[in-house]
Amino acid sequence: MKTEPSVASQLAALPSLPMAELWKLWDAHFPRRPGTWNRDYVASRIAYKIQEIAFGGIDPDIKRRLLRIGESQSALGKRRGKERHLMPGTVLMRDWDEKTYRVVVTPAGMYETGGKVFKSLTAAVRHITGTKWSGPRFFGLDDKPREKGARA
Repeated sequence: MKTEPSVASQLAALPSLPMAELWKLWDAHFPRRPGTWNRDYVASRIAYKIQEIAFGGIDPDIKRRLLRIGESQSALGKRRGKERHLMPGTVLMRDWDEKTYRVVVTPAGMYETGGKVFKSLTAAVRHITGTKWSGPRFFGLDDKPREKGARA
């Protein structure tokens, strides 16, 4: 007769498991893999799931209350500067590192460049330059002067 290991022993084993074993556990508990491959993140989500299965999840009323509190306190989704709305199909062009880059605004309000889609213009520019740079500034959409060699 085989007994299930205790929750404590399952949690204690997670830090020493090879990544391949963590992915097997992940696949057993979640429908798809996360966008991050960070070991600590993967292990923490698996640990939560093990405890949730053993002890139950957060009470739905408490979960709703926590979500409302989080939404009211979060700065996510709140713009820091003036809002900028670019029409779908808008093409932004810029010469960078001896190459011309085109970023197209998609119908969903995303930004496509080089076959990849990004949630923000800044993320697209980070992909292009490899550095943290304001997307609107890179393309000259703000009030500050553009870098030399930029074109609209």
